[in-house]
Amino acid sequence: MRPLRSVIVFLWMAVTVIPMASLIILATPFINPDTRWWYLARPWLRGAVAAARLVGGVQYEVEGEHHLPKKADNTRIILCPKHQSTWETFFFASRMPHPLAYVFKRELLLIPFFGWAMACLNMIHIDRSARGGAWNKVALMGEQLMDRGKWVIMFPEGTRSERGKQGTYKTGAARLAVATGASIVPIAVASARCWPRKSFTFFPGTIKVSLGAPVAPDPAESPGELMAKVERWIEQEMRRIDPEAYPEIERPVDPAKQEAAIQASLDRRADAARGSHGAAEESGE
Repeated sequence: MRPLRSVIVFLWMAVTVIPMASLIILATPFINPDTRWWYLARPWLRGAVAAARLVGGVQYEVEGEHHLPKKADNTRIILCPKHQSTWETFFFASRMPHPLAYVFKRELLLIPFFGWAMACLNMIHIDRSARGGAWNKVALMGEQLMDRGKWVIMFPEGTRSERGKQGTYKTGAARLAVATGASIVPIAVASARCWPRKSFTFFPGTIKVSLGAPVAPDPAESPGELMAKVERWIEQEMRRIDPEAYPEIERPVDPAKQEAAIQASLDRRADAARGSHGAAEESGE
C-alpha cells in the first residue's frame, strides 16, 4: 500500500507541474516575479506538501516560527536548513512569509518544466566550477533580492545527507551574511525519517522542523566562526527532534526521564533507609 501511495503522490507532481510551469513561463513577460511566486508557484508547492501529507501520510510539526521576522519586516534573512530530502525544498517555499530565492546549481535549470519555471522566479543559479565567479554572483544577487523583500535559502551541507549523518558545512551562507549584514536562521529538519534521500517511497510519520533564533554576524568573527555557530545549533537540535537516528551517547538528556531516574533513586534510598531502621529496631528488641 505504501508504494502505491508514493506513486500517486509523484504522479500528481509530474502531471500538475507541466501546466503550473507553463503558466509561470507564459506569464513572465506580463506579471512581476512576486506575483508569479504568490499566485502560481506557491500554491503548487503547497499542493505537493499537502499531497504528501494526505496521500503519503507525511505529517509535520513546526517549532520556533515565532523567531521569524514578521511579513512587513524587511530584515535581510538567510535560511540555513538541514537538508535530508526534497520535502524541505517544497515545504519552506510553501510556508515562509517572504518569497524565497534558492541558491542552486545551474544544471537544475535543464529539468523540463520544473527547471524552466525556476529560471523565471528570480532564483540564484550558479556554475559551481566557476568558484570565485559563482561567489560574486551569489553576493551581488543575494543582496539585490533581499533588498526587494526576498529571503535567500541555502543548504549549508550542499547536498542531502543521510538520516543521522552530518555533511560538511560550507561557509557560503555565512560569507553572504557577513557581506550583506543579513541574519542567518538555522533550521533543523528531520525529513529523512519519512522521505529518505534518493528514495521514491514515503514512510508515514511526522517530520519535525525546528527554527532557531536569527544569528546576526559579529564584526569580530570570521564566516567560518559564524557558520560553526549555525552548525552547532542545527546538529544539537537534530539530536533533540530525531533522537532515534543518533547514538544514545549523542542524544540530549530527556528532562522527564532524568527526573524519573532521580525520583527512582530517591525512592530506593528511602526504602533502604526504612529497611535499615526496621532491622535496627528488631535487633534492639
